[in-house]
Amino acid sequence: MPHIHSIYIAPFAGKAMLQIPSAEIIAGEGIKGDRYATSQGAFSGSIPTKIRHISLIATSGIDDANQALKNLISKPFLEAETRRNIVMQNISAQDLNDLVGVVFYLGRLKFKGIELCTPCERPAKLLGRIHFLDAFENRGGLRAEAYESGVLSCGNTLSIVRPNSL
Repeated sequence: MPHIHSIYIAPFAGKAMLQIPSAEIIAGEGIKGDRYATSQGAFSGSIPTKIRHISLIATSGIDDANQALKNLISKPFLEAETRRNIVMQNISAQDLNDLVGVVFYLGRLKFKGIELCTPCERPAKLLGRIHFLDAFENRGGLRAEAYESGVLSCGNTLSIVRPNSL
């Protein structure tokens, strides 16, 4: 079953992502203490405004991207270096991508997939490495809107809300 493998936050744009065992989610804002919940992220002031409450990425997507980087003789990216908040296990990158427009639960908290996290050069620039954009194409993860406040923890499972159950 798809579940949260690890959780990361960064207090300000460009700061290293810190792994935490659980995260306090604030509905309409994101993860307490994370750069985007406090409007301190690199893209917080972007126009048009985007919902950046949480970002998710699949471990399988990271593994596939790192295999592509290995083929290019480039250093792989660690989970934290992808700059995503929630790393999911037992879900493919494509299945995670398919959550755009879908209401789902992580543990007991309700979210909606908003858009794909299209890879950008920010992680590569912060680390002084190349090829992030190409390696993470179609596996860069998902941005989601937080509908409910509460706590997320590693091990919380992902479940999808079916249209007839709304």
